Amino acid sequence: MEKSPQWGTRAGFILAAVGSAIGLGNIWRFPAVAYENGGGAFFFPYLFALLTAGIPLLILEFTMGHKFRGSAPLSYARLGKGKEWIGWWQVAVSFVISTYYAVIIAWAMAYAVFSLKLSWGNDPGTFLMGDYLDRIDLAGGEIGQFGNLVPGVFIPLVLVWVVALGVLFAGVKKGIEMANRIFIPTLVFLFLIIVIRAITLDGATDGLNAFFKPDWSSITSSKVWVAAYGQIFFSLSIAFAIMITYSSYLPKKSDITNNAFITGFANSSFELLAGIGVFSALGFMAFTQGVEVKDVVSAGIGLAFVVFPQIINEFPAFREFFGFLFFTSLVLAGLTSLISIVETYVAAVQDKFKVSRTKAVMLGGGLSALISLVFATQGGLFFLDAADYFINNFGVALLGLIEVIAIAWFARELRNFQKHADDLSDIKLGAWWRICLAVITPVVLGYMMFDNLRTNLTTDYEGYPREFLFDWGWTVALGALFVAIIFSLLKWKKGALEMNGKEESQ
Repeated sequence: MEKSPQWGTRAGFILAAVGSAIGLGNIWRFPAVAYENGGGAFFFPYLFALLTAGIPLLILEFTMGHKFRGSAPLSYARLGKGKEWIGWWQVAVSFVISTYYAVIIAWAMAYAVFSLKLSWGNDPGTFLMGDYLDRIDLAGGEIGQFGNLVPGVFIPLVLVWVVALGVLFAGVKKGIEMANRIFIPTLVFLFLIIVIRAITLDGATDGLNAFFKPDWSSITSSKVWVAAYGQIFFSLSIAFAIMITYSSYLPKKSDITNNAFITGFANSSFELLAGIGVFSALGFMAFTQGVEVKDVVSAGIGLAFVVFPQIINEFPAFREFFGFLFFTSLVLAGLTSLISIVETYVAAVQDKFKVSRTKAVMLGGGLSALISLVFATQGGLFFLDAADYFINNFGVALLGLIEVIAIAWFARELRNFQKHADDLSDIKLGAWWRICLAVITPVVLGYMMFDNLRTNLTTDYEGYPREFLFDWGWTVALGALFVAIIFSLLKWKKGALEMNGKEESQ
């Protein structure tokens, strides 16, 4: 068998972990979440959530991967009998996410080209839904139908998978680490240019005032605190199997706790940078249209592919250049996350079935690429929206809850994990770490799950047909769990679960 892979440097690992955490959500989700939940006041619950859930969970997953030296399924299998299915569930969720995440990157890649001629014209909303995506319901079809493949999505999607799988074929050190050494500094540099230009635009001050002005009354709202924990949780790539996988490639002597703090704060710093850039631009847009900032605030796909093209149209100069910078930033942020997501199931397949990395990438990555074609059809936007909503709310969030309960309450491994991390780290973990994971995080995630279930059992998401939501929402989320259980029932090769001195020293 191939020798266990390893990061070339500590910086390589941190860049890869930061690259995984920094994704599309940092740019198009965080600014709106902060604005809608108290503006400047939101940063207090956000920082509290980072210190009581985000970083503690990062430390937990870094420690677990480093201690058990394997992918998520192997690490959970080594943690204790009957826990392997949790690792496979994380891997299955990552697999589902990778199939549609690649398509959003493909949109950004296409828009980077469109920006060179401002091809979206004066009505970016109509251009996105009608001209570019050729949305099925606008073309005479219905929600739930596939329609034809959309060439403008399919062609960049092929390029996205060629880049992502090419990096993964090259391995951990020569592929993932090298790619992140290039992509992350480039991303930060490009986004800094965008931010510097955005804050000098007319109306930028109004946008920043709207973003940072604190609404202190919001601090007492439980919804604001849940939003803070939700943002931290989804942003840091926790419970995706990513951080367990990446930390399994660390050398034996690695400062786990320090790495977690650096990763957590680097991710939050980029979110803050994105917020400044986005709201400066929204302030400019409000100024040019003669409306208030609150009237132009948007999030998600609408912010990236409708509002930002509108903003770019209003730029006084170099519109094409700044459009290209923005969408190239989205591509880079997306690619670093996609690569990390795919690596989770590549590593899992390697560990379980003892196949070469090349075969694992071809099998896992190839199947994901094939399934992603569903989201490149005329009806793809609706399939993507439903799958994304349900896999995140009933996959990732639920998995985080089960992960901490399994480790803290059932396996009772927190003290052992703490000792493992403390033996390697300059920052020593106190009782705060165990309390956060055993009490605070389960309570918050438990409330989030209860609220999610109540909402989705009483109302239909986005008003979509119930049958469609069942087929492409609930079935996808529950299907990931079913696949996980099936894989966990398969036998390991003889000796695969044993930890020996040679393996631990790699």
